[in-house]
Amino acid sequence: MCWSATADLVAGAGITAVGAVCVARARHARELPLAALPLLLGAHQIIESVVWRGGGGTGPATLAWAVIALPVLALWVPLAVLLAAPRGARRRPVVPLLTGAVTAAALAYCLATRPVRAEIRGHTLGYAVDVPYAPLVVAGYLVATLGSLLLSGDPSVRLLGAVVACGAVLCALLWRLEFLSTWCALAAVASVLLLLRARRPPDVNAPRSTEG
Repeated sequence: MCWSATADLVAGAGITAVGAVCVARARHARELPLAALPLLLGAHQIIESVVWRGGGGTGPATLAWAVIALPVLALWVPLAVLLAAPRGARRRPVVPLLTGAVTAAALAYCLATRPVRAEIRGHTLGYAVDVPYAPLVVAGYLVATLGSLLLSGDPSVRLLGAVVACGAVLCALLWRLEFLSTWCALAAVASVLLLLRARRPPDVNAPRSTEG
């Protein structure tokens, strides 16, 4: 896929529609944050289409994109996984959630005190923000997002985690400087897998224990 303003807009609109369906089919209030993940990621892609049309730079759309991609997702994903987890599996995402809270705070501080810039690089966008101890922060971000999905007690959520983890490796290998943009786009598309979860029979989504 070649990313562009049009591609991001079309993909974002489609994924947002999927998110709306997931939210409408959520059976419990505690499942709403996870059900709304495609809605958030779809809106994220639509925002990136605005970044494309503005030629990158440091405008409000760039900052909005970075806020969602960095601190918001670092906290949203593990919290959503924990809330939606079966009763007996709710301890599994605790470490990713705590890691995500610390990582989100660090990233929010960086975005509040340092500029973030987007740069068009062919068919991809690169984002740059000065983050101290970047390898440590990136590790915390991946533990929070991928770790929580992979540790979920729900097979469909673990599948999403596996797909997004493989996508992270692929994006890092192919688009090192544009990793964040390309990985977020792949995560948005992969979040459509949550529609399968939303379509399951009611008794499957009911609270249950997975530990004997």
